[in-house]
Amino acid sequence: MMTKKQTKRILRLVLLVGTIISMFFVPWILVKAWILPLPDTVQEQVNEAIGLGFDGMIVYVDQAGNPPEFYAAGWHDRKNKIPANPQSLFKIASISKLYIAVAVAKLVNDKHLSLDKTLADYFPELVGRIENADKITLRMMVQHRSGIPNFTDTPGYWEAPPKANLKNLELALDKPADFEPDKKYSYSNTNYLLIGEILDKTLGYSHHQYIKREILIPLELNNTYSLLSEVELDDVMSGYYVGYEEDMKYNDFINPAGSMIATAEDVGIFLRALNDGSVFNEVEQEIYSSIYVYEHTGLMPGYQSIAKYHKDIDTVVIQFNNTTNFDGYDWNLAEIIYSRIVKIVRRGKSS
Repeated sequence: MMTKKQTKRILRLVLLVGTIISMFFVPWILVKAWILPLPDTVQEQVNEAIGLGFDGMIVYVDQAGNPPEFYAAGWHDRKNKIPANPQSLFKIASISKLYIAVAVAKLVNDKHLSLDKTLADYFPELVGRIENADKITLRMMVQHRSGIPNFTDTPGYWEAPPKANLKNLELALDKPADFEPDKKYSYSNTNYLLIGEILDKTLGYSHHQYIKREILIPLELNNTYSLLSEVELDDVMSGYYVGYEEDMKYNDFINPAGSMIATAEDVGIFLRALNDGSVFNEVEQEIYSSIYVYEHTGLMPGYQSIAKYHKDIDTVVIQFNNTTNFDGYDWNLAEIIYSRIVKIVRRGKSS
């Protein structure tokens, strides 16, 4: 029999070999991004990100007690050689879900919605088209615990995504559930497509108008929009998908799961209001806390975004970058850059 000392040596050897082997399967660009010495400033880190392969990046930092700080590097428009601008509009993709969830909390508080009503209650015509429609509650949809298949997982979806919500919904109809309602968590854009439809039916008008009246105007978010059609395209940062030459900013995604356009500053102001509760009254915040999260990321072809509040330093950090490759490592790289920026801010050298 081996001694404990021999066993520990073998275990250390196995772990070392496993680590070495695993490194062969990790893109070296990620290793490089992780091990490079941490720069002194956020701007240096943003510049470094461009050198690692991003076409453009915008970062917004809001530290309590200090004026907000803005950083940018790379291209706003690569073809026309227009430099990145920290005030550019950006497709924030799934960060849009935070605004939808806030709207739900407000309408639940006003007794216009019930978190315990089922999809069948709101849309009886979907019984038999969406499995378990009579068991899936609004709460489950908000929390991604419905089991409804994700329409954006349809093979080849992003090559020519349907514009109409109904066409998107059809991609999830008549399919088996991913799991029984409330048994698991699985992120599904179909949940928020349906929530948008529920909001419109309940309100009798577009939920975009409601979000503008109840969230955007009170917070003075004058650079936040529900749809690409509401903005000047030149003001929107270009988006790039690796291996595809066309500018992705012209792709119009109108689904409630991720249609919104905003500046990094506006997203940062909203995120602070979300976390300090100033976007709610007390009861609304209690409802929201029971159903959804206080931070989010966003991803669609050409656009990646990270929006988080860091309580330990009372700081909001928003990061936008306009280069993606769903089969590659860009998301991991963006997260590494983000974590390094937060470390720099924590170190107190963000100037």
